[in-house]
Amino acid sequence: MRNIKIIFNALRSLSFSKIMKLLRLTLPHPLFSIMGFYATVKSFSLAQKHFPKTHSNNGVGNAFRHSLWTCLILMYCCKISSPKKALEYCKKMTDLHEELFPNKPLETKMDLHNNQVGMDYFMELLPGVHRQFFETSFFVKDLIDKTKTAKILQNLDDDFKGELVYLKQ
Repeated sequence: MRNIKIIFNALRSLSFSKIMKLLRLTLPHPLFSIMGFYATVKSFSLAQKHFPKTHSNNGVGNAFRHSLWTCLILMYCCKISSPKKALEYCKKMTDLHEELFPNKPLETKMDLHNNQVGMDYFMELLPGVHRQFFETSFFVKDLIDKTKTAKILQNLDDDFKGELVYLKQ
């Protein structure tokens, strides 16, 4: 319940133009939007559980949360549509999140990179598992393992393709 309150407080802070951008994403795709919202709450809860100290700052918990978030959005949206449409929506949703709630450039790069790692990871798994049979547990363990080898992002031109990244505390 606390997580939902945090999300609604964040939404309340948006300007009119940002609300319009959000509506342009959500209204044409109401089911994807519901799935995306559920994925947001679920990823936030799991990140709190597994990384209570770093999920809400720029540490490995944040990297885990962003990559899990995209995996869950894709998983839920793939259950009701094609993987291609789910991937397009997931990319739009997660990129819009960074636009609506701007960070410093290095933090934005970190978030976008970790989002992409999650999307790539899901698409890697997709050929081996029918999309209707995906479960959250498919991602959690492997993404936690990826946090153990996460790299510290120090510059905007750093490129750690396929690796989770975080900022030095």
